[in-house]
Amino acid sequence: MKKIFLIFLIYLFSAGIPVIAKTVEGGVSTMEAVGGNRVLDNETNQPVSNAKVSLPLLQYKTYTDENGRFQLGTAIKDKTVMSVEKDGYRPYSMTIDEKSFGHPIVVSIQKSNADDITISTQMMHLGDNNYSKNSANSGEFRIQAAGPFYSKTFTMAATTLNKNNFLLIGSIIGIDSAMARAMGQNKVKSSFSSPPEVFFNGNKIAEIHLNGDGQKIRIPNNLIRPGQKNEITIKTGRNLMQTAYIDYDDIEIMNLSLITE
Repeated sequence: MKKIFLIFLIYLFSAGIPVIAKTVEGGVSTMEAVGGNRVLDNETNQPVSNAKVSLPLLQYKTYTDENGRFQLGTAIKDKTVMSVEKDGYRPYSMTIDEKSFGHPIVVSIQKSNADDITISTQMMHLGDNNYSKNSANSGEFRIQAAGPFYSKTFTMAATTLNKNNFLLIGSIIGIDSAMARAMGQNKVKSSFSSPPEVFFNGNKIAEIHLNGDGQKIRIPNNLIRPGQKNEITIKTGRNLMQTAYIDYDDIEIMNLSLITE
């Protein structure tokens, strides 16, 4: 993944015309040189105590103290996902590595809105457990695949129709698309996969071509069913060079939320 961990490209399908999504601002992380590792409220800049800070792939977790400070008491050699959770705030994750681990990390988290919906705060693995060591971030994979897709239903309030609604993906790794390969996110030379696809109520709304943090996908309001069940589905891609059988791209996703603005 690229510097600052927020480089990504999403093709959205609105009115059949692909557009480029912008970098998410809700739950921005910044790196500072003083004060140690801290979690702050991004509006007040005040410390957030008792926030859970975890490294899911390393099975490590800790909590911030009354000053919002935390220590990561484990060795980090490769890129791994760090997650921050606190009641009343949007779940947040970012990818860190040995280099960033060597400097103080200051994370600013954003309070949730009344219409925000946390879909999942768990690390999930999509695919078939058949992947190359050259695949993007495959060295981070620690859990078994749950299959080639993930779906979740939820109810959205009528008030969301008057707002802008987004699916926020905290972190996504493992994508081996042609674009990810061209950007140097993996070392696969002989093949590439179709990008993961995002569906809302059965309608395709996005393709995710690059690994990264804070990916934000606009949900068209005309697809929302207020007061009824709505469904988000994420499907992983397929190896486009493999024709003898279906070879799903193995990816991992952390922190899925629906946010309103």
